[in-house]
Amino acid sequence: MGQATDVFRGGVAVVTGAGSGIGEGLARTAAELGMQVALADVNVERMERVAAEIRATGATAITIPTDVADPAAIDRLAATVHDRLGDVRLLMNNAGIEILGLTWELPTDVWEKAIRINVLGVIHGVRAFVPRMLAAGKPAFIGNLSSIGGLSMMAVQTPYILSKHAVLSFSECLRMEMDLVGAPISVSAVLPGPIATRIFEDAATPKDSTRIEFHRKMMQDMTHGPGSLTGKQAAERILAGIAAKEFFVSTHPEITAQMAKQRAEHLATLSTPTLGEEAKRMLLG
Repeated sequence: MGQATDVFRGGVAVVTGAGSGIGEGLARTAAELGMQVALADVNVERMERVAAEIRATGATAITIPTDVADPAAIDRLAATVHDRLGDVRLLMNNAGIEILGLTWELPTDVWEKAIRINVLGVIHGVRAFVPRMLAAGKPAFIGNLSSIGGLSMMAVQTPYILSKHAVLSFSECLRMEMDLVGAPISVSAVLPGPIATRIFEDAATPKDSTRIEFHRKMMQDMTHGPGSLTGKQAAERILAGIAAKEFFVSTHPEITAQMAKQRAEHLATLSTPTLGEEAKRMLLG
């Protein structure tokens, strides 16, 4: 983390979804790197716990209750951070949710919640913070949380998968736009692999669905199994990659490379999306 310390020490970090999982790890790691940290989360109790533990180490941590599904709340977050801490060096658009279910069984409000949080939360985070970053004229960094799911496809996780594809595409275009205007702002698309978080535990699902509950359990076992990382371990890898100005920042490079290759082959050959028989059996429980 030597380079990350040199890059981030003394700066201000903003982390959405900072109350648990990768977001918690990012907030803790940023503080360890010598940053002042602004934690934003809709779950105030979780967020306050993390902030209190960060402050106990002697670091600066403020909490700003924020629902990233609400653009006005993100605007307030940006204004509050700048008023209280000053220019932002690191913006981590991390907040996100998982939703499990067959596309046609998910109600409208669930679909809209997924898009507002996972996609528009990232977009509005950039919209609210970047003008201030540009005005400051200082080197700054943006990390948008996509996923290895942003390179793949999976039945029963459609809202999540499409949202992570969208975040990856948005980040690609944003990186090009920063280059276009000559901004000193580095943009990274973060593609976590299996991380032991609460995302599947907290996932919204249709009621009374044995099939979906089986899939939830299968994914929980995968994200907590061999090769998985804690949120803190993932954060250390993520911030090292962002500090190095990498665009694709992966917690599991080998898995990411394999999935990218599969995606490229799928698109190059215009293959029809299919599920193998084993995958069908797993999904059907």
